[in-house]
Formats: sequence, structure tokens, C-alpha cells
Amino acid sequence: MVVLGGNGGFWWNFPSKNGRNSNSRRRSRPSDSLNGGGGDSNFRFPLKQAVTAASLALTGDTIAQLNSKWKSSFDHKDTILNLLANHDWLRSLRMASYGFLLYGPGSYAWYRYLDHSLPKQSVENLVLKVVLNQIILGPCVIAVVFAWNNLWKGQLSELPQKYQKDALPALLYGFRFWIPVSILNFWAIPLQTRVAFMSTCAIFWNFYLSSTMSK
Repeated sequence: MVVLGGNGGFWWNFPSKNGRNSNSRRRSRPSDSLNGGGGDSNFRFPLKQAVTAASLALTGDTIAQLNSKWKSSFDHKDTILNLLANHDWLRSLRMASYGFLLYGPGSYAWYRYLDHSLPKQSVENLVLKVVLNQIILGPCVIAVVFAWNNLWKGQLSELPQKYQKDALPALLYGFRFWIPVSILNFWAIPLQTRVAFMSTCAIFWNFYLSSTMSK
């Protein structure tokens, strides 16, 4: 069944083999936030964060497609409905599924891990979180989203070339955007709303990535 998690997220909670729900065990082990320790085999999916990330990834891609059509259109009097008439919904689905299945759950787990490992609100921990976010999460996101896009398009053989041509410049460009955003995220945004905050900021980033991957 679907339950509301302690950090504001929705989880799919499947009962264990003995038929008992794991809520009591989670209450007795509040630190077991990533569902990876103590032998708890229940699968919990952060549905709220996944839906949020998918919706905002879809928004970023839609903006990217509208912007591309607007620039290439000779008639700038076209309405939004006219521009959406030939919308590439498969491309949008690629981005939305990436947000739902990968970015939303993955980034939420990553932020929970950082908060668990570095719980103290100090300047040192803030700097360390921002640095780790850029050297670990940043490259992972770039690598996964390019691989996901090429997998959907059946072009995995072209992935190394795509990494060399577009992924590295995107990563370096992203540092200028994500470092100040990450500082604000870790310093002022509560854990349960970080995926939503970062995904909202990522509307611009998804616009950039979608445009880059669809060149």
C-alpha cells in the first residue's frame, strides 16, 4: 500500500513475509532511512519526489521544444497550441521517465545519505556537501541522463561520442549553475522539499539538457 513517509514522501510499502508491516520496526530504527540495513527487505519508493521530478523534467523539455520551434518558425504569430501540434511526446516521455525512475528517487536517496553522514549544520559540512554533490551526483546525473536518452533512441553505440562531444561540456557548464543552487539547497531547504526545490531549479537545466541531447 501507499503510505506517507516520515520525511514528507510517499512510499510504496509492501508487507514482509510474516505479514507484518514494517512501520513498527522503522519507528524503532529511525536511522534506517535508506532501507538498506538491518535485513529489512521491504521496498519503499519515494513516489512524491519521483512524480515531482518527472513533472518538472517534462516541463523543461516542453519549454525546450517550444523554444526550438519558436526560433525556427517563420511565423512568430503561432499560438502555443499551434506549436504544440507537432510536439515530440516520445522525447518528453524519455525525460519524464528519467525524472520519475532515476533522478527523483536517486537524488532523494543521495540527499538523505548526505544528511545522515553530515548531520551538523556547519560551514564545513555545507562546503563538503556542495563539493560531494558536484563531484559525485553531478557526473552521475550527466552520465545517466545521456545513457537513458540514447538507450531509448536505440543509439547506445553512439554514447561514447555523445559523452565526449556534449556530456563533458554540459558538466562543466553545470558547475556554474549548480554550485550556488546547491549552497542554498543544503543550507536553507528542508530535506523533504529538496528534490522539489532542485527539480524546480532544474527546469532551466532540463531545458538545457534536452536541447543539448536533441541536437
